[in-house]
Amino acid sequence: MVDARVMTRDSHVTNTLDLLNAVFADYPGRDFAIRLWEGTVWEPQGSSEHQFTIVLTGPSALRRMFFPPTERKLGEAYMFGDFEIEGELYAAIDLARYLWEGWSLSDTLRFAPKLLRLPSRDPGSNTQIAHISGQKHSVNRDMQAIQYHYDVSNEFYQLWLDEKMVYSCAYFKDPEESIDAAQSRKLDYICRKLRLEPGDRLLDIGCGWGALIMHAAEHYGVEALGITLAEKQLALANERIEQAGLSDRCQAELLDYRNVDESKGFDKIVSVGMVEHVGRENLGIYFKKAYRLLKPGGVFLNHGITLFQAPKVPQYQAKDSFVQQYIFPDGDSQHIAYVLDMAAKAGFEVRDVESLREHYALTLKNWLARYEAHADEVLDMLGPIGYRRWRIYLAGARWVFESGYNSIHQALLYKSRDGKGAAGDLPLNRDDWYNNN
Repeated sequence: MVDARVMTRDSHVTNTLDLLNAVFADYPGRDFAIRLWEGTVWEPQGSSEHQFTIVLTGPSALRRMFFPPTERKLGEAYMFGDFEIEGELYAAIDLARYLWEGWSLSDTLRFAPKLLRLPSRDPGSNTQIAHISGQKHSVNRDMQAIQYHYDVSNEFYQLWLDEKMVYSCAYFKDPEESIDAAQSRKLDYICRKLRLEPGDRLLDIGCGWGALIMHAAEHYGVEALGITLAEKQLALANERIEQAGLSDRCQAELLDYRNVDESKGFDKIVSVGMVEHVGRENLGIYFKKAYRLLKPGGVFLNHGITLFQAPKVPQYQAKDSFVQQYIFPDGDSQHIAYVLDMAAKAGFEVRDVESLREHYALTLKNWLARYEAHADEVLDMLGPIGYRRWRIYLAGARWVFESGYNSIHQALLYKSRDGKGAAGDLPLNRDDWYNNN
């Protein structure tokens, strides 16, 4: 079924080749090859041109990758250099997904003798993993989780985000549009959906580096407050606000959404890329807080990652997730139906729901290309393990949005003045949203 171009009597090579023959016996792909540490090349029968080549860096590689091949195991094996990918990294994600979704308990038992004949390797101290503590989704633990991800360094994110440092799904006019233009369009699109007017008080829950509140204050004349739990984000956000001369109308604070003062209220509320950090058990608290903060007749635009399909692996747990352990600890996306149900139970009327799934796939494609273009700078900042950690995350994230495993939705939620609907507060159609696109 396969051809090993270089024959050898090394037992580790022989065991590795036997295992590859067994693991990929039913895999339909033919566009890749695997090169062993001493030069032997394995490829599927009928293989011709290769989009990528997996390079096993030592005889322990497959044991690290496949015992068993969870998302976390495969991600760690790449991150710690047990294998490299020559060619198109993104093209290898399909193969990885095939492995961790198609691998059953019976496969583990069947392949275990071959895997255990390969040597093991201790990667040493793991300083990359998220070490957070406390009750899940408590204020203190949420701050730890957010700072683990967002406070890597402002300089790190500046390398591969757009010029405004918008770390969320962009809004593209066409696939070839620049990420800078698409992010600017997204900021204005949100402001139009909110129908901001001069003098409005706007709250941005999870404001990042302040791009949206700055845009809203500068172009729509609102008084904007942004809140974040990331200290380095906060410092840069307020520095940028001051440099833009917007400090009289715009500010960012280090504040959990649960602790925002309800005494004054806000005319409009927005949250972009934050709801997936709230936690399923806290979504009711989140929407009820937003409802209390919003003045009657106001709208809340909630933008966040949602589950388009349930995980196909029933035993999937956070401990098996590379993203949970190394990128977004305690991340907890839900299906849009559940999110909207929690919003409605809090008192909101759901006025509009829009999926931007393809836009996020394009956003991640741009981010990955920019990230790889700055490989030398990232290597200087994070070292090779840190570089590979973020590279495999961005490639995998692009794949899940292109493939439909995740989606992303903007929901416009209305708070009635008298419980009788939105007459007089909202127009009959959405022409004002789209005419400027």
